Amino acid sequence: MPTHQPPTVAVIGLGYVGLPSALALLAAGSRVIGIDVSTTRLAAIRAQDVDLLPSDLDRLAEFVEDPRLTLTADPAALAEADAVIVCVPTPVDAHLVPDLGALAGACATVVEHAVPGQLLMLTSTTYVGTTRDLLVTPLAARGLDAGTDIHVAFSPERIDPGNSRHTQDTTPRVVGGVGERCTELAAELLQLTAPSVHRVGSPEAAEMSKLFENTFRAVNIALANEFADNCRALGLDPMEIIEAAATKPYGFMPFYPGPGVGGHCIPCDPHYLLWQLRKLRVSSPLVDTAMTAIASRPRQVVNRVRELLAERGMPLAGARVLISGVAYKPGVADLRESPALEIIEELAALGAEVSFSDPLVASARIHGEVLQAVADPGAEKWDLVVVHTVHPGADLEWLAEHGKVLDATYRLADLPSKAVV
Repeated sequence: MPTHQPPTVAVIGLGYVGLPSALALLAAGSRVIGIDVSTTRLAAIRAQDVDLLPSDLDRLAEFVEDPRLTLTADPAALAEADAVIVCVPTPVDAHLVPDLGALAGACATVVEHAVPGQLLMLTSTTYVGTTRDLLVTPLAARGLDAGTDIHVAFSPERIDPGNSRHTQDTTPRVVGGVGERCTELAAELLQLTAPSVHRVGSPEAAEMSKLFENTFRAVNIALANEFADNCRALGLDPMEIIEAAATKPYGFMPFYPGPGVGGHCIPCDPHYLLWQLRKLRVSSPLVDTAMTAIASRPRQVVNRVRELLAERGMPLAGARVLISGVAYKPGVADLRESPALEIIEELAALGAEVSFSDPLVASARIHGEVLQAVADPGAEKWDLVVVHTVHPGADLEWLAEHGKVLDATYRLADLPSKAVV
């Protein structure tokens, strides 16, 4: 990969990781070939109709007509790139088994079109050994030796959708290559958009570091949820307890309870580790328990809804329940793995009349059916409102007029209503 000028970089997968990565590389002076199998996604990018941070939307407006940006579904364009970055989804299936379809397909395409001298870098979170299994070994079968003929590395993505405090420009990266030369070339590329790069000794070490990052979060979120339940049993406000504990300047990091965990990181990534360990007949009981607790959280919300209605002598069947906010986190229109979807499905299966409102989400697909958002939730009467997601700047004053509100976010203590429970 040439170092005397910004490289031409192909980015495969233009989702919540790939598109911001492409824009950051353009801002750094690179030519970018953005590749996505979805022509619908490519059209949305060209129309600037995508869910991005305001700063990235500004970059998209600046670069969408720039001749240095090529948007295509044709993988043959990979041959023009000095470096290729793979940013495709790595979800789990309904049985919590890793779904490697998109990643395996993307890597096969990269190998097919690889040319000597290129840098190939995976960023998608996955199991330890993926880089060798899906890139190094197939490249060798083509006669391309990683570290000699071609350069291969793994650098886990660190993009937090909707979080303007931690952007690519301010977040360090980790990288591990197949040998020192691969690591250094990958670090040079990453330094175009990251403030610093931490090198590790192998792709496997970089892969495991990402699994540790997200497993750490999963375990602590499960603990925060459990403590919230304990606090309710003892008549205490869990947020008050967390804020008090967080004043300790060492040995404590605050995590917060909620209705569950969404996105393709926390509810998915630790299962790649558990799946691999099960194949080796190695147990990880703490992680396993935490992931089980996270998976059960939406059902606990449903049970709490049933309890609150029962306190008023109302059955769940036939009750009008509104879910306020269905995105998996504040500030995004992203429904991937959102606990709200499971909550809606379970409430509906139990006979409740369930609706939702969300200023960023116009519709949601529930069990194959499209549910439209309620435009003015304050204008209707609800037997119970479940606050699932509170977007920045959202007006929730209308909640004060409702008799029962279940605050699954634990963030509405200042709402002018005695109904928040």
